Amino acid sequence: MPRPMLSGLYVILDPSVCPDRPLHEVLTVSAQAGATLFQYRNKSASMKDAYIEAMELRKLAAELEVLFIVNDRCDLALAVDADGVHLGQGDLPLNLARKVMGPDKLIGISTHHAEQVRAATAGQPDYLGFGPIFKPVSKLDHDPVVGIAGLNAIRALTPLPIFAIGGMTLDHVQDVIGAGANGVAVISAILKASDIRHTVSDFVARLARPTSPSV
Repeated sequence: MPRPMLSGLYVILDPSVCPDRPLHEVLTVSAQAGATLFQYRNKSASMKDAYIEAMELRKLAAELEVLFIVNDRCDLALAVDADGVHLGQGDLPLNLARKVMGPDKLIGISTHHAEQVRAATAGQPDYLGFGPIFKPVSKLDHDPVVGIAGLNAIRALTPLPIFAIGGMTLDHVQDVIGAGANGVAVISAILKASDIRHTVSDFVARLARPTSPSV
């Protein structure tokens, strides 16, 4: 089975970021505005509640023909037949996750420095998240900020698609793509946007523009 193209806008659906905004509405509006890759992240819900929420989102993603990834939990990803799982450094090791998920599911890995990028690449996941590039709005216990220079420095270490994450706004798109990212993972800038449709459309448009590599 051919692997999908992994680039562009990666919308992370986290109910803790904007509790009053239903995630199914965020997914629907974002998909209609051009986003094609979504991740469900809920670190506080019980497994039962997370399953109910993720199942609704997964069905909706299938109807809208967009990719749906589950954060951290291989069991939850399999339970809702997600398109894949995204693993942090403290989650199930990549080789075991691949055995659990099977060969056709996507697996992404969060990385924060060069050593982790090299190690993750050796395990052959489908893509990497790298950051935080800037100070995250949605996460207090984050790893050290790496900046554009940090992203530029690790680009040569891996052939894998890289999604830049951490404090991503529209104003950062050109710089992170110029530094070698294939896409941006966005949380607060979309979930807290006054007009999600307009914001997602702007991200998609800026990510589609040609950009010159950073030096």
